[in-house]
Amino acid sequence: MSDTTAATTVCVDPKSLHDRLDDVEIIDVRTPGEFESVRVPTAKNLPLDELERHVDHVRSAVDEGREVVLVCRSGNRAHQAQDKLVEAGLPRLPILEGGMLAWQADDGPVVQDVIRWDLERQVRFVAGSIVLLAILVSIVYPPARYVAGFIGLGQVVAAWTNTCAMGMLLSKLPYNRPRTA
Repeated sequence: MSDTTAATTVCVDPKSLHDRLDDVEIIDVRTPGEFESVRVPTAKNLPLDELERHVDHVRSAVDEGREVVLVCRSGNRAHQAQDKLVEAGLPRLPILEGGMLAWQADDGPVVQDVIRWDLERQVRFVAGSIVLLAILVSIVYPPARYVAGFIGLGQVVAAWTNTCAMGMLLSKLPYNRPRTA
């Protein structure tokens, strides 16, 4: 493990986990749809927006002495999950450095069920489509340009606050939920 942000967050290198998957509890905080699409074989899905309901599961793993590692797509949501768990009284858990993107780049083993666009790609597609449509409509109805401005403002706020309201909304769509048998 390497210390990355001034003794507050410990990140685990993907290569160091390849041979230890059976010894580590990996908690994937992505949406169920993202998890269903591609995941580390031994990972458990505890989505970030539902994490408060699963704190006891994480606490029991920590109390049993198991190493717990948090993972998401790139690391951002794993950091948010880490903060939520610290607020719930748990120690700062390590995060998979670079998330699933780094894991796949390092040829870590994965399970792929359903190929779906990841949430970030969906946000870019929806935001871009709305902006394009607003610009085209503004040719005949000039006030439509404000819709494009509003989306631009939303992207700035998302970057500034490191959250994404559109992503949160898209994650609730049935497309981003796992299939039920």
